[in-house]
Amino acid sequence: MSGVWVFKSNGVIQLVENPAAGSSGSADQNGRIRRRTAKGLVYLPAGEVVTSYSKLQKILKGLGWEIYCGGESAANPNDLLQFHKSSSIDLISLPRDFPKFSSVYMYDIVVKNPNLFHVKDL
Repeated sequence: MSGVWVFKSNGVIQLVENPAAGSSGSADQNGRIRRRTAKGLVYLPAGEVVTSYSKLQKILKGLGWEIYCGGESAANPNDLLQFHKSSSIDLISLPRDFPKFSSVYMYDIVVKNPNLFHVKDL
């Protein structure tokens, strides 16, 4: 059984069955399925979508970020690719596998590099 618990304004809780179980998406208040769209990190000065870590590493290096090799992280250090900037205390931590590079990591890069990156639906 799959579905979403919907909390109505009158205090009633109802399980709405998910007819598209297994598909990517989530249900809204009315039980309608919202599809998740693929996200992409766009480097604004060049107007290009980042499609690999080699491309991202080149861009970040040009912005003053360096690969961070020191320190212990909560996760296995071999699972993370980390960048730091000597002029700040910021640290960008990314999964080593590019397919695991999700919008959460993209927004982290956007916040730490204002006006240079944007996350958009592909």
